[in-house]
Amino acid sequence: MSGPARPHLTFGQIVNMNVGFFGIQYSFGLQQSNMSPIYRYLGADEASLPLLWLAGPMTGLLVQPIIGAMSDRTLSPRGRRTPYFLVGAVLCSIALLFMPFSPTLWMAASLLWILDAGNNVTMEPYRAFVSDRLDPSQHSIGFLTQSAFTGLGQTLSYLTPSLLVLLGMNRDLVNGRGIPYITVGAFLIGALFSITSIWWTVRTTPELPLAPEERARIAALPRGLGAALREVAEAMREMPATMKQLAVMKLFQWYAMFCYWQYIVLSLSVTLFGTSDASSHGFREAGLVNGQIGGFYNLVAFLAAFAMVPFTRRLGPKVMHAVCLSLAGLAMLAIPSITDRALLFVPMIGVGLAWASIMGNPYVMLAGCIPPDRVGVYMGIFNMFIVIPMMIQIFTLPLYYRAWLGGNPENVVRLAGALLLCAAVTVLFVRTGVARRAHGVPEEVSVA
Repeated sequence: MSGPARPHLTFGQIVNMNVGFFGIQYSFGLQQSNMSPIYRYLGADEASLPLLWLAGPMTGLLVQPIIGAMSDRTLSPRGRRTPYFLVGAVLCSIALLFMPFSPTLWMAASLLWILDAGNNVTMEPYRAFVSDRLDPSQHSIGFLTQSAFTGLGQTLSYLTPSLLVLLGMNRDLVNGRGIPYITVGAFLIGALFSITSIWWTVRTTPELPLAPEERARIAALPRGLGAALREVAEAMREMPATMKQLAVMKLFQWYAMFCYWQYIVLSLSVTLFGTSDASSHGFREAGLVNGQIGGFYNLVAFLAAFAMVPFTRRLGPKVMHAVCLSLAGLAMLAIPSITDRALLFVPMIGVGLAWASIMGNPYVMLAGCIPPDRVGVYMGIFNMFIVIPMMIQIFTLPLYYRAWLGGNPENVVRLAGALLLCAAVTVLFVRTGVARRAHGVPEEVSVA
């Protein structure tokens, strides 16, 4: 980015910068751990569950690249990225507030669209903000601190229903639609965290002022949706080779993670409690178990994100990512064979290490290959490599869920493990590089 030199920030300042990610990821954790059970409480069929998760990838595909491009061109008293944080946080809070009171399946699905739209409005400007604000030498600690807040936010979101039980709430008490009140409480808490964590970051970490020549350059750029779409198209044509190679890895990675999140509760319900009846005590207990093991793997991710920094610097982000994905792949292959709930925490170590890496190391690789004046749009395009695999999963898994997987949610979890091993192999073929600008076109200098 043009303009004043970016100051070296203390660890405390980097933490303040990333507090907002806590609220975003608390919201995502609520989705991952609760949407499939909520849909089943409201009468959804098992095979159709992926279709009901369409909101996340579809809004990500449509919103993030455009919002990223628009934030690159925004000039406001609060900066380029901050307005998007605030609007997205408000949308998230509203959707989280109403979600557990959904009377019908279609209303829950509609609120998920609003929730994911809000998260996506916030997400890529936030990642661009970290890249804007930090010197390249601090990119690793910046993005891995984001990963740590991902782990912390999702740990608490997964554990909140169990914590509410410990505080005295009845785990079997449900509202008129069969949704447990501990789930209702978790979503209300998420609505509060979504807006307050973003407010903290906005108050403590202002954006750097742009140099007059940079403001003039941005002011001269065309405005509006059409200009943003043209910018996205041009950026895709000039996409660095590193991004294209990362896209292959992310195809396997995110197809796998969507399989896991959608079917882990259903799998645990069968393996631990011998039931697939959404109205049964065993199904609700499987949701609590998933919250506990999910909270544990996110706690591992929170701790590992900081511990991973020296290893990432020594081994490089792609080797570190391959190791973590391999551990998670083996873990998911093992989960359906475990019938002791206490033993489930062992494979969660591998899943947690992978989740820490997923939310940090690909962005470390990306930040080194994209031009500074296109950080927002390229962060948005990079998100397309998350949502496209999710959309492929949504439309393909129902086609073979019964024919190839026997209608067995355990086999979906095993499939996720196999795909993560494929992702671990493909990331080793990524050539990382450092971007520079030459006549307005990004070039890459290979460094690994």
